[in-house]
Amino acid sequence: MSHGVGFWFAAISFAVLMAFGTAPVPLWPLYEQRDGFGATTVTVAFAILVVGASAGFVVLGHLSDHLGRRRVVVPALGVALVAALVLAFWTDLAGLLAGRLLNGVAIGLMASTATAYLHDLYRQEHPDRARSRLPGLVATTANLGGLALGPLIAGMIARWAPHPLTVTQVGFAAAMALCLVMAVSTPETVDRRAGAARPRRFALRPGAGALFGSASALGFFSFALFGLVSSLGAIILRSSLGISSPLVAGVAPFAMFIASAVAQLVLGRFGAAATAAVGTIAFPLGLGLAALSLYEPALWLFLLAVSVAGAGAGALFKTGITRAGESAVDSSRAGVLAVYFVAGYVGMGLPSILFSLVVKHVAVGPAMIGFSAVLSAGAVIAVTLAQRTGSHSNR
Repeated sequence: MSHGVGFWFAAISFAVLMAFGTAPVPLWPLYEQRDGFGATTVTVAFAILVVGASAGFVVLGHLSDHLGRRRVVVPALGVALVAALVLAFWTDLAGLLAGRLLNGVAIGLMASTATAYLHDLYRQEHPDRARSRLPGLVATTANLGGLALGPLIAGMIARWAPHPLTVTQVGFAAAMALCLVMAVSTPETVDRRAGAARPRRFALRPGAGALFGSASALGFFSFALFGLVSSLGAIILRSSLGISSPLVAGVAPFAMFIASAVAQLVLGRFGAAATAAVGTIAFPLGLGLAALSLYEPALWLFLLAVSVAGAGAGALFKTGITRAGESAVDSSRAGVLAVYFVAGYVGMGLPSILFSLVVKHVAVGPAMIGFSAVLSAGAVIAVTLAQRTGSHSNR
């Protein structure tokens, strides 16, 4: 295939794999019933993906800078296919944990590699448009759009199809197999000749350490929201709002991730400063509304809250990944982005586990207020540092 067709093949594969990662969100209550565990175990099962993803990012995420993008994307899709089959046919808690771990490893291989791959494919197809924002926008849409579609698709299956736990995973296994065919036919973009210099695994521009650190903090705080809604959103809806529908449980994270993607697409034309400003306002506002929705239980308020917070998180995520990219040496872009995603996925898992432990001793409402205050303060500080260090590094 041409680089242009391969660009869209890579984007579709990226989106499908990310959707697979969030598909269990509306299914967690069904897993609870099947395997007889509670909210903390749900959070741990969700966080196992974070462990796999972090391991994939740290140990393997840099490999595409040396081995090639396609040579990492293809194994990532293969691991995800195996994970889907494990989740479909190993039907107990051990199988759930094993499948989620493999799913995380696949994400660790894919996320930073696909982001760099899309930039490479676009530049080689359009060498006269090296500064185009399209690859970044497509990468963001594939990432967050995939995360949004996973819960919605699984929620629809759970609402209308028999055996939703099996059907969902088998469906994603089939989609992954199709993506494997597309990935194999997509051109490679990295020179792997014997004489080519091997890039450093993680290399920042001189003086860019503080910029990368603040960018990683933005990834951590924005993903903390994604993790809470993805792991405990269905349980919060059931316990606080009395809503047990898996379709509604899928709509909430769908609304959050779609708002995040739309915010990034809309803000892409306004520059980093405007994007950071919107995130600084919308993220705390949405978190505050989420806390309010637990004291004034109403589905519309909860959906509005996660949408506003999701838009803010998306703006913060975009600011962070832009600053992380600016801090990287070009030949180590995938390695640097891999470490950035590690920070994000740690944020997706750790605060959610802490939240699930806190609510064993404190009511959900006060816990959400504390959660919202800490994340809001951290995000504002991280934005301030990212903007300051970014302006200094560009002088």
